[in-house]
Amino acid sequence: MAALIDTRILLQKFRGIPSIIPRRNRVKAKWAATRPKFPATGLALQNFDMNYGTQLGELWPSVRVSMLSEQKYGALVNNFAAPEVMRDLEMQGARDFVYIDVSSGEESGTAQEHSQGLPSSVLTSSETLEDTVRPALSPNIKCFLFPRGDISRFRPARPDSCGTLGYYLLDAASVLPVLALDVQEGHTVLDLCAAPGGKTLALLQTLAIRRLAVNDASVSRTARLRRVLQSYVPKELWTEDRVRITSFDGRKWGELERDTFDRVLVDVPCTTDRHSLLEEDNNIFKRIRTKERQKLPLLQTQLLLAGIQAARPGGDVVYSTCTLSQLQNECVVEHAVHLAQEEMGITVHVQDLGPLTRLFRDTFRFAPSIRLGELVLPHLTANFGPIYLCKLHRVS
Repeated sequence: MAALIDTRILLQKFRGIPSIIPRRNRVKAKWAATRPKFPATGLALQNFDMNYGTQLGELWPSVRVSMLSEQKYGALVNNFAAPEVMRDLEMQGARDFVYIDVSSGEESGTAQEHSQGLPSSVLTSSETLEDTVRPALSPNIKCFLFPRGDISRFRPARPDSCGTLGYYLLDAASVLPVLALDVQEGHTVLDLCAAPGGKTLALLQTLAIRRLAVNDASVSRTARLRRVLQSYVPKELWTEDRVRITSFDGRKWGELERDTFDRVLVDVPCTTDRHSLLEEDNNIFKRIRTKERQKLPLLQTQLLLAGIQAARPGGDVVYSTCTLSQLQNECVVEHAVHLAQEEMGITVHVQDLGPLTRLFRDTFRFAPSIRLGELVLPHLTANFGPIYLCKLHRVS
């Protein structure tokens, strides 16, 4: 007891004396610096495991591994460059997944099978005559791929004698929304969320557009799109009377040019699933971007509604994303179609993309059952996507 009392008295004496530990040796806890950090890519994977695991079920493990693996690219041929580019791509071992040789009319095995039709005697019980109907496709869009399972990389495109690049590397599945749009000679087209420019370039490859409006809300992304066009399209071919580039808020486009365009592409901002899993830079799963991510379905619905308004009666709209999310895909389409009818008096019908997906089922892996539209699932032997697309026809 006496020892305890002496200790208390000693502590009271030293309580008012400054610390004898030199300042340079003192340690101050810095909680902000020492708190464990969870990267945005990890947050994305955690979110996807929870949501896509439920949505895709037994398909998710395969899709998950594929999205965490190196993506496969396609080479979109630039029709404005020297014609030797296709020969060079063939020498690399690649083949056009849309057509093998348009000039001779020879089509790929799958395309030929579906365009010519098959006798009813050879149709399986699950096939109908509709399975053999070939959709209308622009004969000028050409995109080369290495064979299924081949993970070779394309060499960088080289400029020709005029300084024009011969092909543009992109996820080959992102060409599907442009093919689904079915641009015909003399059409006016709106690309509402155009940057960075791959789909815009694919639209120009149709060689059929009378007037193209290209828009993106981001000024910096629009500048990047201009650089793409400068590298791939001769300046005289994208004069303002033919190609108009703007940086407006796409949600307001229905007010700017209502009932105007034959075709509208609405490739909306989304969670960009593959990028979110692999890149920390500009990752939407960063904690500071949580509210932005939560508002995406609202933004996507507003953009799709603007695209529907901008289309003329009888025109078509294609909505697309690069996410697996049902909330950003089918749910957005359903909501926009409902709002268009109830609040704007615009009737829109969802179009069947079955003929398109059946044509390219040997190239891409499509989700087996989806309420609206079509979804390309990443797969190790065909590691494209995810790409969602849904085609809408404006009736009134």
